[in-house]
Amino acid sequence: MKSRTYLELIRENKDFRQLWIAAVISMLGQWFNTIALFLLILEFTGSEFLLGLLFTIRMAGFALLQPFIGLMADRFNRKMLMIASNLVQSVLALCFLLVNDSSDIVWMIGLSGVMMILHGVYMTAERAALPNVVSKEDLATANALDAASWSTALCIGAMLGGVVVSIAGADAAFIIDSITFLVGTLFLVNLTLPQTIDESMKGPWISTAFKNIKYGWNRIRSQPALFRIVFAKASWNIAGGGLAGVYLVLMGADVDGFGAAFGFGLFFFARGVGTGLGPILARAYLKDEEAWPALIGYLIALSGLIYFLVGLSVPYALWTTVVLVIFAHSASGANWVLSTVMMQRWVEDEVRGRVFSVDMMILSVAFSISTTVAGYLMENTDLGIRNGILMFSSVMVLSGLIFSAWRPENPEVVPHSV
Repeated sequence: MKSRTYLELIRENKDFRQLWIAAVISMLGQWFNTIALFLLILEFTGSEFLLGLLFTIRMAGFALLQPFIGLMADRFNRKMLMIASNLVQSVLALCFLLVNDSSDIVWMIGLSGVMMILHGVYMTAERAALPNVVSKEDLATANALDAASWSTALCIGAMLGGVVVSIAGADAAFIIDSITFLVGTLFLVNLTLPQTIDESMKGPWISTAFKNIKYGWNRIRSQPALFRIVFAKASWNIAGGGLAGVYLVLMGADVDGFGAAFGFGLFFFARGVGTGLGPILARAYLKDEEAWPALIGYLIALSGLIYFLVGLSVPYALWTTVVLVIFAHSASGANWVLSTVMMQRWVEDEVRGRVFSVDMMILSVAFSISTTVAGYLMENTDLGIRNGILMFSSVMVLSGLIFSAWRPENPEVVPHSV
C-alpha cells in the first residue's frame, strides 16, 4: 500500500484529522503562554538564571513522572487522558492572571511545571495512539505532518504571542491559552481511538505500577537498536536545551528596535520554521529507512555546526542569524521525526506508551541539565551570548559524533510489528 500525501491523509482519515486539529489548536495557545512567561520573568526580575530555571522546572517534572505517565497511556483510555489534560490546563492557564510582581515568580514557574506535566500526559498518549489511527505506510507522513504542525504552531503562536503581549499585555496571552485548550478538546470528544490494553495492566494501580514500568524498560533493553534510538532526541537536547531554551530567548531580548516580546517571537518563529521544514524534507528525501539510525547522529552534528555559525553571526547580522536558526532546527526536526517513526514501527501497542515515556524522560533530563547550566553561566560568569552559543554548539557537534559512533551489537534485530 502506497503512503498517502499530507492532504490525502487529512481528507480521508477522519480520526487522524480530528487528532491533528486538536493538537494544533492546543499548541498554538501554549506558545502564547510561553512568550508571556518569558516577558514576566525578565520584566519583574531581569534574571537569565530564572529563564533557565523555568525550562528546568518544566522539563524536570515532565521527566520525573514520565514512567508513570507512560504507564497511564498503556493502562487507561488515551482519549480520556488527552481530554482531562486539556481541561485541567485550561483552568490552570487562568491562574497566571494573578501574577503581579517578582514575589509571584516562584509559584508562577512551579505552576508552569505542573502544566508541562499535563502536557506530557497529552503528548505521550497522542504519540502512542498515532499508529492506531493511521496505517504503517502512512506513519512517516503522519509524523512529518505532526512535527510540521507543532512547528507551525510554534511559528504562529510565538510570533502572534509576541505581538499580543507587546500590545495587550501578558494577561491577554494567558486568556487565549485557556480558550485554545477548550477548543482543542471539542475535536477530541467524538474521536474514535482504538487501543489494546494488555491483561498484565489489570489489577491494583500501586502494586502493579513498578512491575509494569520495569517491563517497559526491559522491552527497550531487549532490542539494542531500540535502546540506542531512545537516546536520539536527548543527544540533541544535551546542548540544544541551552541553545533553544536560554540563548534564543536572550538573543530575542537583545534585538534593537523591536522590543523583547517581539524579539522572542522572531527567534522562536525561526525555530518553528526549521523544525517544521526538517520533517517534511526528511520524508521527501530520506527514504532509505535502513540508513535512518546512522543519519540521526549526523543530523545532530549538522545542527550543532550551524548553531556554531549562529554564534559567529549573532552580534553582526540579525537576518542571517534568523536564517541559520531555521537551518539548525531543520536538522533537529528531521532527527525528531526519524527517531519517532522508528519507535512507533518497532514497538507493539500494549507497551508503546511506556517506551515513549522513557524517550521523553531521557530527553527531558538532558534538556533540564542544559538549560540550568546555560542559565547559570549567563547569570554568574562573563561568558556572554556569543561565546555561550559557540560553546554549546561545539558540545552538540561532539554529541552527534558520539551517537554516530555508537553501533549496537545487533543493529539488524528484526523489529516487532505494530
